[in-house]
Amino acid sequence: MSRRPPIPELSDAPLAPGLYVVATPIGNLRDVTLRALDVLAACDLVLAEDTRVTGKLLAAYGISAKLERHDEHAAARSRPRALSLLAEGGRVALVSDAGTPLVSDPGYRLVREAAAQGAAVFPIPGASALLAGLAVAGLATDRFLFAGFPPPKSAARRSFFEELAGVRATLVFYEGGSRLAASLADMAAVFGAREAAVGRELTKLYETVTRGALDVLAADPQFAAPKGEIVVLVGPGREAAATAADADAALTEALARLRPGDAAAEVAKALGLPRRDLYRRALALKGEDR
Repeated sequence: MSRRPPIPELSDAPLAPGLYVVATPIGNLRDVTLRALDVLAACDLVLAEDTRVTGKLLAAYGISAKLERHDEHAAARSRPRALSLLAEGGRVALVSDAGTPLVSDPGYRLVREAAAQGAAVFPIPGASALLAGLAVAGLATDRFLFAGFPPPKSAARRSFFEELAGVRATLVFYEGGSRLAASLADMAAVFGAREAAVGRELTKLYETVTRGALDVLAADPQFAAPKGEIVVLVGPGREAAATAADADAALTEALARLRPGDAAAEVAKALGLPRRDLYRRALALKGEDR
């Protein structure tokens, strides 16, 4: 029978003044680093996206710290106080609810302003849903683009995806369970049947990673309305980008059968090119035919 490791003893080494950007677990509380615990215990102030969430983490390791809310709503109040404390030689930690701060979370203004006033800024690395997803997706990792959360409405979401269709890198998105199915359907419509992966509840009890073609994932009933935090990864498109001549040839053929909008959508899916640009070109080609 395995024994649970003891709570580590905290370091009593002095902590230098400055702002500490501290990564926290994305699910499993034991994914916090020993250095992160030392920093959180020694800081004069901990800025947290949600003090209740961070309070549970601190309580799990017997740490008592002064907590203050710092999210998109409270930052205007908490940031000036934190900057004032830093100017006096204080030690401030910035954490998000889960993972590495500033990655789809508030905080970059604090980092920028702290550095501008001469305060030292220290990264305390650790868990990240972005990197955890890349590690298990089985997709190319030599080049990737993190695009955050897609827009909530389908029209805006498709335009958003169309802007990324020509990027020759693995694309990484965060998405909520209530919008996952619709988002996957829009991805399949824009990106075609690219390889993809959906990671849910990474590092948690019900962690799942599902890999497959985007159109197959979009039709998978398990993604109708799943709970939990979700990372979606979409593999790169074709190795060689289609040329303008390729696009014109495909559009000319498609326009013989379809309206400009439908022709542009078909060619965008086939060649991995932005639908918006193809639609404009389709209209031009249609005009030349007249």
